[in-house]
Amino acid sequence: MYLRRNLLWIDCIAGALAGATMLVLGGWLSELYGVPCGLLLFMGAANLLYAAYSFSLAARTRRSTNLILLLVLANLAWAAVCAGLAVVFRDSATPLGIAALAVEAVFVGALACLEWRWRNQLSTP
Repeated sequence: MYLRRNLLWIDCIAGALAGATMLVLGGWLSELYGVPCGLLLFMGAANLLYAAYSFSLAARTRRSTNLILLLVLANLAWAAVCAGLAVVFRDSATPLGIAALAVEAVFVGALACLEWRWRNQLSTP
């Protein structure tokens, strides 16, 4: 019950933390992960934009099912992007970089699954 009730808050906080971390530490993470700094800056900005949308839903008392569906689709798309980047950079990224991309893909994919599963409960207060 706690997870379901706070899922949108968890989603927006995770996105904001990931985005801010990538923007602030992009150069250092680029060396650590073996991926281009520009990619990390793009990912950071995308995470912050996503977090803003997720926050707008979390802060509402009523949400339409369509808005939750958009969130689910965004999470699924981002999970696919992260998984795809792990494949694209498999030869040049460090093992930690591949792991970071894979973990983000799994985490965001899990959020999408839970948000889909609880879409009706998330649309009501």
